Amino acid sequence: MLTLRFGQSLSPSADEGHPMTRTPVALLLLSITATLLASCNSASPATAPAPGAVPPITVTNPPVQSLPPNALPDPLVDHPGQVAPRFGFTAAMAIQSGDTVASMQAASGGTVLTWDDASGALIGLNANKDGTAPSASSLSASLGRAVAVDANRDQLGAGGTITAVMSGSKIAWAGGNLSAWSAGSKIAWAGGEYTPIPQNTQTWNAIHLQQAQTLAPNLGAGVVVAVIDTGLDLDHVAFKDALTDQSTWWDFYGGDAVPQDEGTLGTGGYGHGTNVAGIILQIAPKSKIMPLRVLGPDGSGDVSGIVSAINWAVAHGAKVINLSLGSATNVKPINDALLAAAAKKVLTVTSAGNNSRGTLTYPAQNRYQLPSLVSVASVDLMGLKSSFSNYGLATAVVAPGENVFAPAPGNMMASWSGTSQAAPMVAGGLALALGQTLKVPMMALPGAVSFSAANKIYTNSANWVYAAQLGSGELDLAALMSQTVK
Repeated sequence: MLTLRFGQSLSPSADEGHPMTRTPVALLLLSITATLLASCNSASPATAPAPGAVPPITVTNPPVQSLPPNALPDPLVDHPGQVAPRFGFTAAMAIQSGDTVASMQAASGGTVLTWDDASGALIGLNANKDGTAPSASSLSASLGRAVAVDANRDQLGAGGTITAVMSGSKIAWAGGNLSAWSAGSKIAWAGGEYTPIPQNTQTWNAIHLQQAQTLAPNLGAGVVVAVIDTGLDLDHVAFKDALTDQSTWWDFYGGDAVPQDEGTLGTGGYGHGTNVAGIILQIAPKSKIMPLRVLGPDGSGDVSGIVSAINWAVAHGAKVINLSLGSATNVKPINDALLAAAAKKVLTVTSAGNNSRGTLTYPAQNRYQLPSLVSVASVDLMGLKSSFSNYGLATAVVAPGENVFAPAPGNMMASWSGTSQAAPMVAGGLALALGQTLKVPMMALPGAVSFSAANKIYTNSANWVYAAQLGSGELDLAALMSQTVK
């Protein structure tokens, strides 16, 4: 399913008191934004809020100092419903000496969307006048190098066709900010119960979270986890003091600096990213979340947005990337971006998909080709494969992804089920380990997740049919900490 469900630029004037330095990445994004708008002119103009409406979210510490002439309107202010220019296809290629954005665009007739020395350039193209896809051979001839052409638009989804499903249970959030639940005035564990969200006590007991947090008392402090998803409810009290500096945020789907989760609660992908980020912070409450929006309210998004977000996360200090999304099609530009991330010692966790099939969605299916990637399937609290979860030999580990409670938009709390919920448990576990002094090489952590897993799931006869296809077993965070941190 190339359906990236559940990109593009960066640009804004610096707030007084927050001088920023233009980085090459930022400047490229500014150039790209200007070119996109000049060629596509499809950005929706901002509309004035209705009387009595909640004021729009505004970024006060922007990524760069000034805007290009044709940047999206007011990129420091959230514009709900705004969609950045999108392309039907992408052309991926290596960058050669002497290449410039202008020369690549002139030779291809397209728009450069990403530019990374390690993973190469990605150019956005639309169908030919006769409706056919751009020709890779023609582009190769024009550009003088090998070119791979792939479908781009709506090619990825949050964990599968059905995606993670929110239950009907949603209540007001009463847990305060998750980063405060540590060894202080707020104690996360009392009498064996997980105090911030008691509903998750059984789930966290299944992966030995309390013991893991004792073994990793820094609780992920100093570790940035990029959540590449539908965005977050940035105003949710649970995320107070838990997000990275605003200069590291971006909405690759909407084309502004405000990656706000958008939609109607209980419909499509709305709230997916908010839930995923909340799970990570329950595991590693002192880690920081970098919110990057690549998926729309229906939970779908483009290859170019995912690639841009991966490159962005690496360039802005993420040590772990969570991809609770996938595609039925193997997408080379995403693989290239993840390989480039691995070369910079950035770890990636991705969901297996929710189609109940014997093969994982991509990039999870490429676990053995992507050395820093951990692929995660889902089981229930009894350790049985979840009815929705994909499975296969590429699975690294399973985690309990059913009815996991976490923040929901509007200062609410809701439970979701999906491999999308299992993956951030691993991402949070990696953040826990990285917050401590390691006794193993950092790049050995993905393997350690598998080696430390509890293989008791295969003792249940109901799982025999999935032998070796649910990874090494169920995530065991306490064992992971014991094996990897000093």
